[in-house]
Amino acid sequence: MSETTRRILFSCFVMVILACLCLSAVALLSAVGLIVIQERQPGLNLPGVPSLSQTPTSPPAKQELSEAEIQAIMDQIQAQVSALRQLEARGDFKRALLTPEELRERVINDFLKDYTQEEASHDTRALAAFGLLEADFDLLNFLLELYSEQIAGFYDRETKEMYVVKGASFLGPERMTYAHEYTHALQDQNFDIEKGLNYSDEACEEDSERCAAIQALLEGDASLTEMSWLRANASRQERQEIFEFYQTLESPIYENAPEYMKADFLFPYEQGLTFVQTLYDQGGWEAVNQAYANVPVSTEQILHPERYPADKPIPVTLPDLSKTLGDSWEEISQGTFGEWYTYLLLCKGIDQTARLPERQARKAAEGWGGDAYTVYFNPTDNSIMLILTTTWDEAKDAREFFKAFEAYGDARFGAATARQPETITWSDGSSVSLLYWTETRTTWIMTPNMDMLNRIKSLIESQSDVP
Repeated sequence: MSETTRRILFSCFVMVILACLCLSAVALLSAVGLIVIQERQPGLNLPGVPSLSQTPTSPPAKQELSEAEIQAIMDQIQAQVSALRQLEARGDFKRALLTPEELRERVINDFLKDYTQEEASHDTRALAAFGLLEADFDLLNFLLELYSEQIAGFYDRETKEMYVVKGASFLGPERMTYAHEYTHALQDQNFDIEKGLNYSDEACEEDSERCAAIQALLEGDASLTEMSWLRANASRQERQEIFEFYQTLESPIYENAPEYMKADFLFPYEQGLTFVQTLYDQGGWEAVNQAYANVPVSTEQILHPERYPADKPIPVTLPDLSKTLGDSWEEISQGTFGEWYTYLLLCKGIDQTARLPERQARKAAEGWGGDAYTVYFNPTDNSIMLILTTTWDEAKDAREFFKAFEAYGDARFGAATARQPETITWSDGSSVSLLYWTETRTTWIMTPNMDMLNRIKSLIESQSDVP
């Protein structure tokens, strides 16, 4: 798989990158507003914040700046961020000012050049099987359109280059974005994102949960640093520009995205920020730095910082069904769902009537211990087969998920055709689903017909590590 598809259920991994590229860090809006209205607002535990009266003065809004002036401002921001984050610059990187059109083309070439229509179709089918997307959703075109919205700049860890949008002004929003992006450069120079953290395309293909957790660490760190810069170094004028920008910001492509996608888009920034803030509260930037030597390995650890680093995922394996299914079937997706996607499955699906209340979904997903999933596709009749087996911390957690999924299944598939204390079957006319639990394990199987379902269930029970 390409970098874009290395986390199949995160159908647009590039959206993680896009929160840096797009000036749409929704989580910052409220904080910016509070700062503009009440500069000493309590409750924001931001490191390294001196008196705001000492902040520099910004040029008047919409003042046209030369490229040399913009470069000088970026130099100043780099020095400020380095001091706030307490990380030294340990190497050079190139900076390029590009027009919005050039920057968009660069982004598309970097992140979508190897993403084929076939891969996008497979991703869509897998996500639709889990109820997160419509089966006819045009994922590739959606990503292309999304890249047209509010691209501001990004740091490319592979080429060690910083790309920044070129315009007549370089005001508060652009400067705040640059503080975030330069933090990524410092992370790379001090911790070596690809080799030091083992954060590469290949590694993410092998372990998508670890990939998502590291992404949350990186973005949470950059977000906390960005907010620290905003409080410590942004002038009143710059803060006002940022506030006004977000007040009028429109992102119709993002706003019309499927619900799971919008939530997943913000995960590394919102939950990542909470995770990094927790580390900082415990031991300052040194505690955050230590996390790069012992990276989080699951979305569970990000969602529950108190479980980091001791609570690691329990390995779960599923049998290879290729021979059983025959040559007409192909595996289109496999990996780990994780606590975060278990939550999204239950309350952020495409079918609004099947969405459980968020509190119930969070509680049902919270006892997650480990899982494995596989999705197969038959192009001769466009049929889908999926398996999701989850191990839970305790039997009561498995039971809680079972009951939550029972409500979800009744809403999504209709009334159960068979219901027993530990087994439920649904049939919606196009597929048959079975959910069952044994002690600390639950398994969901969806197939085109009952005969295949029974054969798959027997094979799973005989060959997998499910008790």
